[in-house]
Formats: sequence, structure tokens, C-alpha cells
Amino acid sequence: MQNGDLESKLEAIASRYEELNTLMAQPETATDPALLQRYGREHASLTDVVQTYAALKDVREQIAGATEMADDALEPEMRELVRDELDQLREREEQLLADIKVALLPKDIMDDRDAIVTIQAGAGGDEAGLFAADLFRMYTRYADTKRWSVEVLDENESGIGGFKEVVFEVHGRGAYARLKFEGGTHRVQRVPTTESQGRIHTSTAKVIVLPEAEEVEVEIRPEDIRVDVYRSTGHGGQSVNTTDSAVRITHLPTGLVVTCQDEKSQIKNKAKALGVLRSRLWDMEQQKRAAELGAARRSQVQTGDRSEKIRTYNYPQDRITDHRINMTVHNLPRVLDGELDPLIDALITSDQAEKLASMFEDTQN
Repeated sequence: MQNGDLESKLEAIASRYEELNTLMAQPETATDPALLQRYGREHASLTDVVQTYAALKDVREQIAGATEMADDALEPEMRELVRDELDQLREREEQLLADIKVALLPKDIMDDRDAIVTIQAGAGGDEAGLFAADLFRMYTRYADTKRWSVEVLDENESGIGGFKEVVFEVHGRGAYARLKFEGGTHRVQRVPTTESQGRIHTSTAKVIVLPEAEEVEVEIRPEDIRVDVYRSTGHGGQSVNTTDSAVRITHLPTGLVVTCQDEKSQIKNKAKALGVLRSRLWDMEQQKRAAELGAARRSQVQTGDRSEKIRTYNYPQDRITDHRINMTVHNLPRVLDGELDPLIDALITSDQAEKLASMFEDTQN
């Protein structure tokens, strides 16, 4: 994006921001909650850009003043001090410009949603199930650090403390924005507890991350689903194995099957299962649109083969490598205890850099 185009866009955004301030103060807006919410949402989306642009203009005024001082300064010491200040101001200007360009990137409208996460044991037998359980614990600990809440929707245990599959929802602002980068096949290299000869095994688990979809975004017709109920299994109160509270929903047009067992309420389980189904149908539609537009989309749903990986957890070498950005971090126990921010922050930065490069290429063509 050329500087002239950027300045014009920023001025237009600042003008719209002031217009929204006026519109939100109007009496007719105050009496219309839907309109106030729409204006408020747009106002909030522009705030960071407008505030950063204001800081940029202030820095540029300081640069102009310092430049004038440097030209007029007679004493070499004073001239040197002003030049040092100019260097700092220009660095600040570059940083603010970079921040603005990132803020102007198209936003994923789903970023503020809750996330529905599925972890499935892949290759590796019982060890894969144990690794799936380790990943589940990692994400629950990470959610704790963000003060998000985790709600298990369905689980299929492997019998030795692992999971064949576990589905859970993470409730919290921006949960999907960060967890969406976890989607893909994760690989672990370690000596399993079941290994008697100390040999290192390689196992995998698949992670699928979807945003919570709303009813208005995905319509599920009653005639398109079959609902089966059965007895819950797993940990819980005296209702476990005694009441038909677990729910299995089959979406007939696509063949998608979703199960949910709250272990208490059939109605609650059905509502949760419909929520998961809605998100999976939304994702199918997004993939279909991407394919129709010819857009490249790296699918999170892979076969779970050992060669398909986004991240490797190597226990003997105490390292984790994210293969998408060629980043390696050490202290594996701390990462598995929920310290995921360094990896996720790096993935977000890489994603933003790719989008900025793409945006620049578009303006050049």
C-alpha cells in the first residue's frame, strides 16, 4: 500500500470515527438498541486505528520541530542531542506505521467467538490416546491462564487414562482467535510408559478447532436430523448408566454425527450437540466456498499419519518444534503446562506478515 493511499484511508477512517461519535450521541440512536449496538461495534473496531494514527501525527509534528531545531542549532553538542532525538522519533514513527498496517488487516469475524475443540488420537495405539489426554490438559491449563472456562461436551476414553476422542468448548473472548492456530496434527516422540525396553515411539493426535456458530448463520432443519438417546458413560453422579441422557445427532444430508453427554440432562445435551453440529456445518460451508473461489486452505482435518504434522513434541531433547514457522522452543513441561503464548504469538505474527505481504502485492498489481 502506497503512503498516499494509506494516508487517504486513515483520514477517511478518522472522519468516520468522528461521525460515529456524533451518531451515537443522537437521541434517536439512544432509543434504538440495535442501531446503538451496530454503531458501537463499528466504533470499537476503528478505535485502535484512530488512536494509533493520532499518535503517528503527533510524532510527525515532533519530528518536524526537531528537524527545525537541528537546522538552527549552532552548538555541535546541541545539534547532536537533537539528532539523537530525531533518530528515536523516526524509529517510533516506523513502529506506529507498522502497527497501523496490522490494524488495517481484514479481521476474521469469528475471532471473538468461543472455540469448539476436538482432539482425536491418531497413529500410535494407546500412546496416542495418552498424548491426546496430554494435549487436552495443555489446553485446559492454557485456558486457565486466560481466565477462560472449559466445558467438556463429549469424551471417549481409551481405558488407560487416555482419550480416543474428547470434544470441549472454550468460553472466553478471543478464544477462537488464538486457539485456531492449534488446528492440525500434533506429533509426540517419547518413551511410552508401556514400553519395557526404553525405545522411543512416535505417535500423533489430531486437533480440530472451530468457532461457535450462531443459529442465524447455519440453519438446521428438524427433518434433516435424527436424534438418538442412550445411557451416559464415564464419571458423574448416580444418573450415569441409569438414564438415557446422552444424545447422538446424525445430520442426514451430510452424514455428520455428533454426540454429547452431560451425564444429567438430555435437553442440555441436545442443545450442546446441535451447537457442535452447527459449527461443523459452518466449517464445511467455508471449505466449500474456499474451494469454489480457488483459495488455498490448509485443512485442519488430516489423516493423522506420522508424516502429517504441524508441531512435534520431542521429550528426549526437551523441545517443541512448530513446523509451519520453523520455530523451536525448549522446556517442554512448561509448554504442556499451558505456556503456549510464545508459540501462538509467533504464529499470529507470521500470519500477519503473510497478509501484509499479500496486501502489498495486491496494491502493486
